[in-house]
Amino acid sequence: MGPLVPDIISSELNYIIALIVGIGFGFALEQAGFASTKKLVGLFYGYDFTVLRVFFTAGITAMVGVVVLNHLGLLDISIIYINPTFLWSALIGGGIMGFGFIIGGFCPGTSACAAATGRVDGMAFLLGSVIGIFAFAEGYPLWKDIYTAENWGPVLMYDQLGMSREGFGLVMILIAAGAFVATTMIENKINGKETKWFKPVIIKNSILVATPLLIVLIVIITPTKREVMDKRIDEKIAAGECNPKIMEGDKLAYELMNQYYKYNVIDVRSPEEFQKFHIPTAINIPLEEMHKSGSLGTIIQNIKTNVFYGADSMQSQRACMVSKYFGKSDNFALELTAEEFNKQYFLITDIDPHGTKQEVDIQNFRIEAGKKMKEIGEAVANMDKPVMKKATRVSGGCS
Repeated sequence: MGPLVPDIISSELNYIIALIVGIGFGFALEQAGFASTKKLVGLFYGYDFTVLRVFFTAGITAMVGVVVLNHLGLLDISIIYINPTFLWSALIGGGIMGFGFIIGGFCPGTSACAAATGRVDGMAFLLGSVIGIFAFAEGYPLWKDIYTAENWGPVLMYDQLGMSREGFGLVMILIAAGAFVATTMIENKINGKETKWFKPVIIKNSILVATPLLIVLIVIITPTKREVMDKRIDEKIAAGECNPKIMEGDKLAYELMNQYYKYNVIDVRSPEEFQKFHIPTAINIPLEEMHKSGSLGTIIQNIKTNVFYGADSMQSQRACMVSKYFGKSDNFALELTAEEFNKQYFLITDIDPHGTKQEVDIQNFRIEAGKKMKEIGEAVANMDKPVMKKATRVSGGCS
């Protein structure tokens, strides 16, 4: 499952959903009072921490959801884009944003919300944002160097702290709980109220904190979908049940020469190894990525027969087991490794004059098969390229 766009939701429908979600988000902001500068700047003056509670809660909820969906194999977080960290841009931009928030009382999103409700200050703030965008774009050459300085790439906090993703999630939940308690006490003190912790409130808040903690703890102690699959396959291998069908190199070469369209040749090595050499018509799905939803759509189909090969026989045989685990039974493991196939069909040049007739016939077949497979591979690759129409100049007429 996922990404939602375009796998599940079409790109066109995505715009409609985005519009509906945007309207709903704006409505929620307005109902929460975020169209008022008094509510927003209360965060900085200490008399109202609604902004912190709302956005911290939203962040924790999203974090727990991502952790759970990733654990269940329903979300591939490796395809989630992470904005690169440009240190000086973050520091200077954060400072400008902070001062603008304190002075103007809005952030860009809440200013749009305020403007939509007819507030003049929101409109003025939004106009200033537009002017700032144009000023930044026009003056970009002046601050390009500092804007792109200290590029740290996609930085992840749990990597920097040497923690697991789930462990960092637990820490963030506890920090959020502590922040909510501390800000409640500060808020009451600024507003001249006495902080009282009644038993029903304590019980309710404890449940609210314990629920995400328990969910993340369950994620930590239970195996992932990939771990369950690997364990079951290892058990079958240990029990001697790993007996995939083996296809000889000459058999695959013959089939590719005559009916390549019936076979799904899958290279389970790394992309780097695949680029150095791969069997013509083959596609690259690394062994460690076969369980992902994007790969399963190619593997689990009823039209072609899968033929797996890799850097060694264990890779191709394990790939067969993974494919069978997910329901595809028509699989073969290539007898040869990628390197052996390359030597046997593409690097062979001379025929042994002292060999038997059968050996000479086999060598001739392999030389011809190598040439034919290259031709087929190039033809298949060109099928995916757009047809380029050559422009011709029209001549004739009156000169």
